[in-house]
Amino acid sequence: MTFEDFLEKFNGSEALQKKVYKKYSYYLRENSLKPYQVELLKLQKYLEDKDQKMIVLVEGRDASGKGGAIRRITRYMNEKHYRTVALGKPSDVQRSQWYFQRYVEQFPRGGEIVLFDRSWYNRAMVEPVFNFCTKEQYEIFMKSVPSFEEDLVNHGFYLIKIYFSVTKEEQHARFIEREINPLKQWKLSEIDVQMQERWDEFTQMKYRMLKQTHTEVSPWTVIRSNNKFKARLNAIKTILNAVPYENRNRDLDFSVDEQIVHSGYKEIEIMETDLKSKGKFIG
Repeated sequence: MTFEDFLEKFNGSEALQKKVYKKYSYYLRENSLKPYQVELLKLQKYLEDKDQKMIVLVEGRDASGKGGAIRRITRYMNEKHYRTVALGKPSDVQRSQWYFQRYVEQFPRGGEIVLFDRSWYNRAMVEPVFNFCTKEQYEIFMKSVPSFEEDLVNHGFYLIKIYFSVTKEEQHARFIEREINPLKQWKLSEIDVQMQERWDEFTQMKYRMLKQTHTEVSPWTVIRSNNKFKARLNAIKTILNAVPYENRNRDLDFSVDEQIVHSGYKEIEIMETDLKSKGKFIG
């Protein structure tokens, strides 16, 4: 029986057919990720065998799809060799320490992957916009982070920086969904509302972050994430392409979608053009 025959069994119930089709489409999308998730297992085994360490930074505005992408990346991974880290507010003791210290404490050992769901780049966007840090603290961070990351790479870490870029309209739609969906209401906060109100401020901070921290040694990969499935698939490909692991499946297409995946440098060019056209460019 074909899927079309299966739908006909519902006696013309259009609403039910749409519901079934939606679930079937979701199943197909999730299933199409599996060959790449198998490749992630190979990558994980390679890191384990070579005693190598990987750090993946997953950044982006709220509701940009970071958490969903991380869950697809790690879904079938060996739990003994990866961790997802999402740090909360720093304690009073942590505020008195070197800014990077609480992140360094979470770094991977040999053979391990650590994915940061938001990272030290909180200080590049969220903290200055909401005055959670001083201007001096922000400037010190922006000046020091390129050398900090260069040192990590020089010490043998694989460092992958992914930024999920969602449009203002799509972010708003996802906030509305969080508001009405009882399973997602816990995700909605007062800061989320202010994210929309301060969209332009965040855009300016994003521009400066990319401008000063996209380097040859530790580049940014920017992924348009309005389409969650495409964003997730391309995030997985970005990670796979960063490591020369063995027994790669040559039948798979590892190329990223250039329509939604940009280097940090390309994103800077796009942002400059857009900001200039709107009279908001300050660089």
